[in-house]
Amino acid sequence: MTIDDWTPTLGAGPLLGIAAAAIILLLFLIMYLRMHAFPALVLVSLLTAFAAGIPPSLVVSTATAGFGSTLATVALLVGLGAMLGRLVEMSGGAKVLADTLIGWFGERRAPFALGVASLLFGFPIFFDAGLVVMLPVVFAVARRLGGSVLTYGLPVAGAFSVMHVYLPPHPGPVSAATFFEANVGLVMVFGLVVALPTWYLTSYLFGRWAGRRWVLPVPDILGHADEAHEQNPPRFSTVVMVLLLPMILIFLNTGLDTLHRSGVLPEGTSEATWFQVLRVLGETPVALLITLIVAMVVLGRARGTDKAVIERTLEGALGPVCSVILVTGAGGMFGSVLRASGIGNALEDSLADLGVPLILAGFLIAAILRIAQGSATVALTTAAGLVSAGVAAADYNPVQLAAMVLAVGAGSVVASHVNDSGFWLVGRFFDMDVKTTLKTWTVLETLIGLMGFAIAWTIFAIAGAVG
Repeated sequence: MTIDDWTPTLGAGPLLGIAAAAIILLLFLIMYLRMHAFPALVLVSLLTAFAAGIPPSLVVSTATAGFGSTLATVALLVGLGAMLGRLVEMSGGAKVLADTLIGWFGERRAPFALGVASLLFGFPIFFDAGLVVMLPVVFAVARRLGGSVLTYGLPVAGAFSVMHVYLPPHPGPVSAATFFEANVGLVMVFGLVVALPTWYLTSYLFGRWAGRRWVLPVPDILGHADEAHEQNPPRFSTVVMVLLLPMILIFLNTGLDTLHRSGVLPEGTSEATWFQVLRVLGETPVALLITLIVAMVVLGRARGTDKAVIERTLEGALGPVCSVILVTGAGGMFGSVLRASGIGNALEDSLADLGVPLILAGFLIAAILRIAQGSATVALTTAAGLVSAGVAAADYNPVQLAAMVLAVGAGSVVASHVNDSGFWLVGRFFDMDVKTTLKTWTVLETLIGLMGFAIAWTIFAIAGAVG
């Protein structure tokens, strides 16, 4: 018997109570008893599985499956990204980028410049991959200018989050567009209308405020550039090429997939060898591996760095991120246990008839699912599937359909907390404790969702009145 063969017996009420009690227990263990987040997450995941009625023979396998599936993505991305970040940092490349950005935009606009660069990177790159690639630049700017790392880091993290949840070719908006039969091009156009002002107010301005409120030092997770490398840094164009390379490669994957889904490519193209090879090269772990190899050459060997030094640099990158990887995997375990308990299906049944406008219903369902089980993508696709029949019957115009996609996406991003692996990724990379992460990242993500929904609903209303 596997977890897929097991049928949950508890209703939505008891399951929500168990989820709430599990979160309270986890916060108590970490914040009051000062237990390390990794064993605390593992313990609470197991207790939650038992409380939800998962058969004892399936408890461990369910928990480890969630842990493993999260690590399958996170460990590769964080490991390769940390190696790449350490090379960029130790070669002096991050300092070159920081100095150039400050020279172009000025010291006061440095957080804005970092955020805009992240918005551009965020088109094809997923949230976690983009964050680890930009970290060395964020840390270099923060060291150069001083102040809290949150002043520079939150606009960057918020930029990747906004792009991930509102813009194709990211999987959530594309899946919702498929459910609603919305035009992907219109979703992208109005996604920008939603994403850009939302980022400015909820990530850039909030980040600057949070930086004044919580003055946190720059973490040493990526190390520092040594004096020899600072005296012989790589050229600005070389560093930019290295950082753009994963974006270009990943766009081969996401761009081709979007064109295929939209029917732009001829029938049968997806079966062609060249199409499949390009998509493999654009898979995020493969793209980061290729970029790392290129960086080893252009930031290392081509500048006269000894092979042994490069090896030690890459080796030294893995130790500091071990905690990040394990805690993030355990966060994925917790979210996976909640999903396996049947909470999503129970919520679908109980929220089917909310008696509210369909666009608000989609937002609320996505938000509740996000809070309950942690995954934004699961919340978005589940909510879109649930309301898709109503959307089809409502005979909305193309702009309204695009606004529906964005509204459901807005719900899927709110309230990132302890059952979300991204919560632990951001908190650990910026060296924040759980309380500070809740006050900063959780609030930022909630603001992104609320403001994005307000703009999406406005677009929906105007399109309905005009159409």
